[in-house]
Amino acid sequence: MPGPLFTVAISEAAKKGQRAVTLLIVGHSVLELILVIGFTFGLYTVFKNPIITRVIGMVGGGFLLWMGYSIITDTYRGRVSLNLSPTDKQLKLGPVFEGVTTSMSNPYWTIWWATIGAKYILDSLRHGVPGLTSFYFGHILGDFFWYGMIAYIIVTGKRFVTDRVYRGVLFVCGLFLVFLAAAFIFNIRLF
Repeated sequence: MPGPLFTVAISEAAKKGQRAVTLLIVGHSVLELILVIGFTFGLYTVFKNPIITRVIGMVGGGFLLWMGYSIITDTYRGRVSLNLSPTDKQLKLGPVFEGVTTSMSNPYWTIWWATIGAKYILDSLRHGVPGLTSFYFGHILGDFFWYGMIAYIIVTGKRFVTDRVYRGVLFVCGLFLVFLAAAFIFNIRLF
């Protein structure tokens, strides 16, 4: 399901290229590794508390609202372009940090890990460390493959897309993030 990480991956691929998306997923995978280790030691019980999930929804929704607003205003003001110059200044850990914060801000990511993900962890633990390791790396390799493919399509497709179309796509992505933020803040069930 397209969500905040997908939207940010599209934006990062177009602005900074394939490497940025790889770093975005590195951040996402580090966060998931911490979560898998925490769940192994019982952390999933914390996420069953409705107050905790509500706070995550509010804070995450606020963060997504800020991200969506930033994308919308940048596209509206024409501050984004497909023309990348090698002199663009970028923080080396920017996309890694975005991978962590985007994942953390998505309440559905937390809910998935507190339910389905926790079940997968418990099932994989029946096979000990090799089972847990296989589950984690299989899961993460799937993320790297999927987002790598999306980034490749975006990066190679840039030659066929004008700046106006690009800004339009980013504007729609920004609106989508604002919609997700509202759903998370107001606890609207999307699916």
